Amino acid sequence: MSLLAVGISHQTAPVALLEQVSMTGDDKVKTLHELVESDHVSEAIVLATCNRIEVFAEVDRFHGGITDVSRVLARHAGATVEELSPYVTVYYEDQAIGHLCTVAAGLDSMVVGETQVLGQLRAAYALAQEEGTVGRELHPIAQRALRVGKRVHAETGIDRAGASLVSVALDRVSEALGELSGRPALVVGAGSMGALAATTLARRGAAVTVSSRTPASAARLADTIGGRQADLARLPDELAAADVLVTCTGATGTVIGTDLVEEALTGRHGRPLVIVDLALPRDVDAAVAALPGVHVVDLAMLQGERAAHPGQPVAGSVAADDIAAAHALVELETSLLRAERQAAAVAPTVSALRSQAAEVVDAELLRLSTRLPDLDAKARSEIARTVRRVVDKLLHEPTVRVKELAGAPGGTDYADALRALFGLGLSGATDGERTSLSDAVTVDPELPAGTPLSALDPRIDVTSDGRPGGAA
Repeated sequence: MSLLAVGISHQTAPVALLEQVSMTGDDKVKTLHELVESDHVSEAIVLATCNRIEVFAEVDRFHGGITDVSRVLARHAGATVEELSPYVTVYYEDQAIGHLCTVAAGLDSMVVGETQVLGQLRAAYALAQEEGTVGRELHPIAQRALRVGKRVHAETGIDRAGASLVSVALDRVSEALGELSGRPALVVGAGSMGALAATTLARRGAAVTVSSRTPASAARLADTIGGRQADLARLPDELAAADVLVTCTGATGTVIGTDLVEEALTGRHGRPLVIVDLALPRDVDAAVAALPGVHVVDLAMLQGERAAHPGQPVAGSVAADDIAAAHALVELETSLLRAERQAAAVAPTVSALRSQAAEVVDAELLRLSTRLPDLDAKARSEIARTVRRVVDKLLHEPTVRVKELAGAPGGTDYADALRALFGLGLSGATDGERTSLSDAVTVDPELPAGTPLSALDPRIDVTSDGRPGGAA
């Protein structure tokens, strides 16, 4: 078995494509089950945020696993694998673990150091647990990634600016309007992103109104931040009164249309309106940005800023040494997990070797008792202890060394050699033993982390119409 991470993120794909592949809660559940019901995927977690759709999967074949995951993502997006492949990146084994930990730490986010993705990963892991799509392979990996994220934010200064996508977007609002203190702000959506937006606005002194298709949720959020709740039916009036609109719903269609904004503008007497659209798919009609007096901040704009300054955090406030410290923690934790996984991979071999030795000792002692039936019990016991002690001493060094070497690159090869030398059953791995990468997966060892799927296309079997076929 081997670990794969296959997905699309803001690093490789435009917002329009991220919208196309975005997922609701029901979509995530359906996708999880489609993945584990495919030919080569045994476990799966789906991390779906406004900036990424990534699948972390345990698979029995590298190319077959990529084909299965790509097929599910393409089907969900209503596209072909060929259409998606330029934007899909692939990580495997240690690279996949490192990537997941990097994501959890906020190091791969559009806003470097943001904390929301950690909660999103926690929710993705919880959903996979509820749906029964994670097992003994993905459990420790997900738990370690969550631990890494917590450590990075607790032990480094990577989030000292409190940077999140919401914070950065509201910084753009302040650039357009000035200080937010005392300004009326309307938040549409009471989910996790809406709660973050409302809380951040309230901390900046805005007078916040919350509206949602679930009035009770909007009322709870409004009470929490000292704001007020408004029904969606009053959206035109509320928008006319607001200086800032932040919308972040889970709707699949337009929530803020051109007609609605035009109606609100008639009662504003020329006051500027800033609209922040943090939803994916977008809540706001694209034509709204062309209306006079309206300034729109959306994910495409933030992504464009990142593209204009590659390698730099959007907020520009995270020091290089903080980022370096965060990366060092990620590398430390992933190396520890790597060693644990590789040690676990050789443990069944060590156990099988000791079991085989014990069987040989028992058989020989039985043979001795048959040949020398007159041996007294004391002598028989002493001989048994001596033989077992000799066997233990002979096996001690190779078993200790194979565990130590497991943590080194190619360490599981030593376990394979041990199995071959002692005839421990090369084709019948002990239940729970991870098959080594070389047994199940054929990949180019020089393949860089985050390789685009398009670079692997010759190895992925697709039919002539671009629809996925079987595993290569």
